[in-house]
Amino acid sequence: MKRFLLPFALFLFLTLHAQKGEGGMWPPNTIDRIIDDMQAMGLQLDAGDIWNTNKPALKDAVVQLGNGCTGEFVSDKGLVFTNHHCGYDAIVSVSTLEHNYLKDGFWARSFDEEIPVDLSIYVVNDIRDVTEQILQGVPDTLEPRKRQSLVDKHIDAYLKKLPEKKFKRYQIKPFFKGNKYYLIVSTEYPDVRLVGTPAESIGKFGGDTDNWMWPRHTGDFSIFRVYAGPGNQPAEYKKDNKPFRPARFLKISLDGVAPQDFVMIMGFPGRTNEYLTSYAVKQIQDLRDPARVAVRERTLGIMDKFMKQDPALKLKLASKHASLANYWKFWIGESKGLKKFRAVEAKEKFEKEFQRRIDADPARKAKYGNVLPELKKLYAQIEKYQVAADMHREIFYRNADALKIYSVLISLYSRTKADKKAFKRYRNDYAGYLENDILKSYAPQVDKEIFASLMQLYVKKIPKEFISPQFLKIVETQGTDFLARVVYEKSVLGKPDELRKLFKLSRNKFLKAIENDPGIGLINGQDVYFRQKAMMPMHRLQEKIDHYMRLYVKAQMEVFPEKVFAPDANFTMRVSYGSVRGYKPRDAVVYKPFTHLYGVMEKYVPGDPEFDVPPKLIELYEKRDYGPYKNIDGTLVTDWLATCHITGGNSGSPTMDAFGNLVGLAFDGVWEGVMEDIYYRPEISRSIIVDIRYVLFVIDKYGGAKNIIKELTIVHPKKHQSTPRPSRFNKPRPRVPQM
Repeated sequence: MKRFLLPFALFLFLTLHAQKGEGGMWPPNTIDRIIDDMQAMGLQLDAGDIWNTNKPALKDAVVQLGNGCTGEFVSDKGLVFTNHHCGYDAIVSVSTLEHNYLKDGFWARSFDEEIPVDLSIYVVNDIRDVTEQILQGVPDTLEPRKRQSLVDKHIDAYLKKLPEKKFKRYQIKPFFKGNKYYLIVSTEYPDVRLVGTPAESIGKFGGDTDNWMWPRHTGDFSIFRVYAGPGNQPAEYKKDNKPFRPARFLKISLDGVAPQDFVMIMGFPGRTNEYLTSYAVKQIQDLRDPARVAVRERTLGIMDKFMKQDPALKLKLASKHASLANYWKFWIGESKGLKKFRAVEAKEKFEKEFQRRIDADPARKAKYGNVLPELKKLYAQIEKYQVAADMHREIFYRNADALKIYSVLISLYSRTKADKKAFKRYRNDYAGYLENDILKSYAPQVDKEIFASLMQLYVKKIPKEFISPQFLKIVETQGTDFLARVVYEKSVLGKPDELRKLFKLSRNKFLKAIENDPGIGLINGQDVYFRQKAMMPMHRLQEKIDHYMRLYVKAQMEVFPEKVFAPDANFTMRVSYGSVRGYKPRDAVVYKPFTHLYGVMEKYVPGDPEFDVPPKLIELYEKRDYGPYKNIDGTLVTDWLATCHITGGNSGSPTMDAFGNLVGLAFDGVWEGVMEDIYYRPEISRSIIVDIRYVLFVIDKYGGAKNIIKELTIVHPKKHQSTPRPSRFNKPRPRVPQM
């Protein structure tokens, strides 16, 4: 036994260290903890070059868009690069039939041609550790709800002491499951204008079909500019505002990247769950993901049948089908990845060592000894609620259009019932959402069959205790076809023309119409019943799980002093780093890390909404007119892969070389590695980045916007690097097995 424990402890030690860089998302104010590892991998900067509150640093060039994406300043005149899909709504909002910028693209040739959009941009000023103030007098043993209430009071009290200033934003966010709290201070810049965007056939090339897939050939970028008022201060839109002068902007490298090059990404990733226990991961891979996949498989199967029979329906349903298929594909990939790389077994090994270390110390055993047993018990208790809730959300809110319409109407009804002025305030927004996001692809005859099939699955898989007696009786005596007839033949939910008329009614008539609609009443009865019987107890159990997860993470940081911990993502600024690398998805298949413009032409399908190519791009390709943006081998690189961990919110993030120069924009991850937010594996997890040279090629050669190119600072760090940094920046980095 002694001979076994020592090698395992050593293995675990090495494993934890190996996971330090690739896979972590690090708050930039803690960058000094990992700077040695970054430099060992090739970084040629110091910690102060990345994060500094006393002088400009890279953090000043990275911005958060109000829609949750990331962008970066690339000039001293407030020019911002981000992804095309991040600017999508803003581009749509200023497009018209006469000037369809989404379809045709747009390039401002001067400041006067730039178009104001409804989009704010936030610049982070500071991140401060306020854990002591927030958790003062808050014991670990306090009942979860009371503890959270006390924490919330401390947060409110702290924020009230801060000086109020227009356009200044203060946020206090939990890290490490609530064991630490950071204050994030940022400044909002509300005057943002569209500068440039490629045609959708470049910016969204491959559409939903290529989402999460490699090889990828998408020119996923758009360009905006931040404007400021007098004194370079943030201001609402005014025509005479001037371009904002950022404290720092990124230089752009034309040297590109090569395999194994060091790269890092800064951005605002949304949510990760890398500290989940084996019990949680097992539920996800064996129950939760398969349950959601089963719902979408039924939906997609029915859609496939109709789309094969009718070309018009195929076109009408194409976007919806692709959208549903994406997360269907994601959940399959997540479950497969967790199983393939034995995430549960790895978690169990870690938990065994965790418990051994806890039990070896009487004081820690008294404090944390029951944490894992309690989590195991709670996950067993929450299982039936959680799996049922996943299916309920999928069926009632996401797959059948009639039920999505129900959700929208009930939301407006609830707002209107509580606030008499709400109907006039919100009805146009709701009507616009229905028209643009649901009704444009609504085919009642298809949706009716989907609804009936999903209801069969619902009553078969959902525990009977979560189904209202009235709803269950109707299904058992009259069948799901009867439910479908009520919803699609006797309700406004199945009649788009009548639905549109609802939004022309007065508030009182709208309320009455909703209350008297038989389909809405039938669906709402079960929806409310489920939320009471399943959602509420699930939330109570989740509060307890959150409590013990906080203790679990806290205990890990105590008993594994050799590990440097990165907190889960929470839409705050983070740094991730790694190297340019391809991967092997399965036996006999190896993916190289670069794609090229000739790959775009290989995928080209004339007239296809996802794979069409603009004539001018074809012409430039045929002439090989790539300008200074071609690779050393004469090709034009479009996208490439890196081991940096990213997730939702990272879209548009700057990908930088070892010198901090911009070399690409992160926009996606690969399907085989989508489990990375739960269990990152450097051999398979990859971020997909659009090459900055492809971005510049499209701006310059395709768009002809040389005014934008002239505004950028373009460098050649590889060509002019005469001597490497001192040897401490080139220390050998041990490569060890991963757990």
